[in-house]
Amino acid sequence: MQGSLYMDYVHPEDVEITLAASNQLAKDKAIFGFANRYRCLDGSYRWLEWYSVLSQGLIHATARDITDRKRVEAELKAKNNEIQRAYQDLKTAQLHLIQSEKMSSLGQLVAGIAHEINNPVSFIYGNLGIALNYAQDLRTLLALYQTYYAEPPKEITDFIETADINYVLEDFPKLLKSMENGAVRINDIVTSLRTFSHLDQAALKATDIHENIDSTLVILQNRLNGRAGKPEIQVITAYGDLPMVECYSGLLNQVFMNLLVNAIDAIEERQATASPDYAGCITIETEQMAMDKFRVAIKDNGIGMSSSTKAKIFDPFYTTKPVGLGTGMGLSISYQIVTNDHQGQLTCNSVLGEGTEFTIEL
Repeated sequence: MQGSLYMDYVHPEDVEITLAASNQLAKDKAIFGFANRYRCLDGSYRWLEWYSVLSQGLIHATARDITDRKRVEAELKAKNNEIQRAYQDLKTAQLHLIQSEKMSSLGQLVAGIAHEINNPVSFIYGNLGIALNYAQDLRTLLALYQTYYAEPPKEITDFIETADINYVLEDFPKLLKSMENGAVRINDIVTSLRTFSHLDQAALKATDIHENIDSTLVILQNRLNGRAGKPEIQVITAYGDLPMVECYSGLLNQVFMNLLVNAIDAIEERQATASPDYAGCITIETEQMAMDKFRVAIKDNGIGMSSSTKAKIFDPFYTTKPVGLGTGMGLSISYQIVTNDHQGQLTCNSVLGEGTEFTIEL
C-alpha cells in the first residue's frame, strides 16, 4: 500500500506519531510495537500494533489488532483516575472536617474563657466607680481636717511626711481611673473573643464584617505586638461603609484567621533576612462594590510568592512551609468557604520579595 494512501486511513490524531515511526523505520530498517488507529471500511477505527521491516526499498509489515486491549487500558486508566480523585476528595474532606472541628473547639474554648473572664471583670468594673467616689470623699475629709486642725500632733505630721500623703491624695484617683481603663480594655477583649467564637457558625445571619475582622486581630495580638520576641507588625485598617452582611460568620472568621496568619508568616520570613529598616505591615481594606457585593483585601509586605507558587496555593495539601508547620489546607479550605459556602471569589496577587494581597469578594 502506498504511503500517501495508507496515511489517508490513519486517525488524524495519530498522523504525527505515524510519520515519526516511518522516519524511524527508514533509519533503523525495522520497527516493532508501534501502534496507531486505522480507519476501517465502515468508518470505525481499530487500534493496530505494527511490526515492519524495510528491505530493498519495500516495507514488509504485519499488524495485530489490539483494540480490545486499548479499550481495557483506557477503562483501567479512567477507573484509576476516578479512584485517585475520590481518594483526594476523601483526604480533603477529612482535613476539612478536622480543621472545622479545630475551629469549633477553639470557638468553644474562647467562648468559655470569655465567659469566665467577664464575671470578675464586671465585678471589678462595677466597683471601681464606687471606689473612686469613696476616694473623693476621703480626700474631702482630709482637706477638712487640714483646714480646721492645721497643727496636728507630731506623730500624725511624721506619718503624713513619711507616707507622702499629699502625693497619695493626688495620685490615688488617677490610679483608680487607670484601673477603670484597664477593665474597659479587658471588657473590649472579651467582646471580641465572643464575636470570634460564634458557636452558631452553621447559621446564615446578618454580620458586622468589621467586628469579625477586629475580633480575629485580637486573637492574633500575641504575634502582632512584638512581645513574643519578634518585631512588631503594624496593622492598618481602612474600613469602608459596609452594611450588615448575610453570611456564615464563624466560617468567615476561619478565612480571616487563615489569611492573617499567612500574612504574619510571610512577614516573619522576610524579617529573617531583611535590612534593619524593614517594618512589617498588614493593610486591611473593605469597600462596598455594589448594593449586594463587597470586598475585603488583606495585603502584607512580606516575602511574596513566585508565579509558580501562586498558581498552586489553593490546591489541597500544597504548602511551602517546613514539615510540621503547615498542612497545606488553610488556603484550600478558605477557598472552599468563600466560593462554595458563599458563592464568592477569593483571589491572590503577589510579587516575590514585595508582598501578597488576598481579595475576598462576596
